[in-house]
Amino acid sequence: MDDFAEINALRQELTQAGYEYYVLDKPTMSDYDYDHKLRRLEELEAAHPETVTSDSPTQRVGGQPLEAFDQVRHQVPLESLQDVFDFDELEAFDQRVKGVVPGAEYVVEPKVDGLSVALEYENGLFVRGATRGDGQVGEDVTENLRTVRSIPLKIPKAPARLIVRGEVYMPKKVFHALNEERERRGEALFANPRNAAAGSLRQLDPRIAASRRLDIAVFNVQLAEGEAFSTHLETLNYMQEKGFKVIPHYSCEQISQVTEHISDIGEHREDFPFDIDGAVIKVNNLSDRAALGSTAKFPRWAAAYKYPPEVKPAQVLDIVIQVGRTGVLTPKAVLTPVRLAGTTVTNATLHNQDFISEKDIRIGDTVLVRKAGEIIPEVISVALENRPEGTEPYFFPQTCPVCGAPVERDEDGAHIRCTGAECPAQLLRNLAHFASRDAMDIEGLGIAVVENLVGAQLVKTPGDLYFLNEEDVARLDRMGKRSAQKLLAALEKSKEQDLSRLIYAFGIRQVGQKAGKILAARFQTIDALQNASLEELTAVDDIGEITAQSILDWMSSPQSQHLIERLKEAGVNMTAAEQGSDQRFAGMTFVLTGALEKFTRDEASEMIESRGGKSSGSVSKKTTYVVAGEAAGSKLRKAQELGIAVLTEDEFLELLK
Repeated sequence: MDDFAEINALRQELTQAGYEYYVLDKPTMSDYDYDHKLRRLEELEAAHPETVTSDSPTQRVGGQPLEAFDQVRHQVPLESLQDVFDFDELEAFDQRVKGVVPGAEYVVEPKVDGLSVALEYENGLFVRGATRGDGQVGEDVTENLRTVRSIPLKIPKAPARLIVRGEVYMPKKVFHALNEERERRGEALFANPRNAAAGSLRQLDPRIAASRRLDIAVFNVQLAEGEAFSTHLETLNYMQEKGFKVIPHYSCEQISQVTEHISDIGEHREDFPFDIDGAVIKVNNLSDRAALGSTAKFPRWAAAYKYPPEVKPAQVLDIVIQVGRTGVLTPKAVLTPVRLAGTTVTNATLHNQDFISEKDIRIGDTVLVRKAGEIIPEVISVALENRPEGTEPYFFPQTCPVCGAPVERDEDGAHIRCTGAECPAQLLRNLAHFASRDAMDIEGLGIAVVENLVGAQLVKTPGDLYFLNEEDVARLDRMGKRSAQKLLAALEKSKEQDLSRLIYAFGIRQVGQKAGKILAARFQTIDALQNASLEELTAVDDIGEITAQSILDWMSSPQSQHLIERLKEAGVNMTAAEQGSDQRFAGMTFVLTGALEKFTRDEASEMIESRGGKSSGSVSKKTTYVVAGEAAGSKLRKAQELGIAVLTEDEFLELLK
């Protein structure tokens, strides 16, 4: 088989395998085989770039990040629906419909809680995807939608032009896994799957959208040139035949059947892979829809039934404090079991001290509980009439319940945090951050290995990493002698990292990479930084009083002092590298924008800073140069407006010479 025949065969095989996996949920090819065949296809297309087509499985993820999304005017408006909140209102909707079309029949669908989009195809190829926006104008998110594996990039026997509408969502199991990973990395958690899906779909970098593993359920044909349909059910079957993942649906002849299906959907909402915020009722016959028409806001032939949130009483048996991997203390109410939205609830988040004090929640109280967004149990209010005698207001502890270190309240929020540098509750997050590329850059020490080390009780602080032995590491799951040797070599190499990286690796609040470099350049040694006063710290450029106080508090903690001594004992470098003699960019500020081809932004920033300059993320009057790559947008325009010199990549390289 020649290369061109193999390319076509691989595309067909991978496209079919993707359809079976992502749409039918019936995989026929192992992940290993899929990845192996995809790699082979990538190699063949690289050797024959003229064969690359937009529908190839290799084109699921776009290239460079965008500067902004373009606007798209919808050829067919994406209408919203009128809400009904109980069966009486649903009965009134039915009477209005039957007043115009007496024999109307309905289709009922779960209302996916996601982000509505339109998918456009020309001659069978996916050419554009846009968010709903205001129904008339949305945003072009084509590159992000290409990463949704259940969206076909090519459909068979297609009309010249086809537009379908669907709801992009984050599957519940993906949402929970993503939040676990974000918590592990010390990042803010997503509130619910809808917010996560919306935020993912509006990422300017398609690679981020791809990592979020979004899905879609299509539910409407907006336009199909040359095709004729008489019912909504026909359009759903048509989309299914074309390879789309179609919304679950139920046909109903009478309104009584509609209410039965709505009740059934509500009872089994936990069984759907997506969150729902109601059920949609649509007239099935398309000519009946035309007769009913639309108001200025809504179609008269459809309605959205919204499930009332269940609110039930439960008693607060206890209030316990959990310490998250970022050190935040989170209170949780332990409740008598109560059934809500299909699951049994025994705990509810209490958010923070302000929330507890505002509602005056006490141990022993009877509280009213519901599921916020049908996901997270929350306390609405206290039934004061049922309060037992002798209850007392609840206040957070003054020390961490895990490690005993003092706690402190954020200057700019309601969070209360543990200040311990070696707190066991924060260990996974601290180790992952310590080893990360921008910190100590310990190759091979990913989160899986960190979890292995902690689970085997080989590491209790970042300092312990440097006292590991080959035999213990080799015995860990999925390690072995060779992997252990590589890890120990990477640890040994990391001892030579500059002081600036070590300062950043400590994870001191308010101290990022930039501050680490500034502090290392100013104080030169860890001992000098430990002994610095508040006045000396605030005298440093870009170090404000809040950051300075965070540094002082961290350095004065016994846990921090123990960690530093442990690292010194291991031979970790505690001094800053000598400043280079080349300081040609001293006093200059550079801004990088657009897609850079000759180097990454991190590499360019390193070149600038090693020559005494400063790299900034925003353009201002203080900016000296803007280095602009391909597709540079708003930053380039602002530079031109302010009369700031703009350099190409080649011109920037000339400056370096």
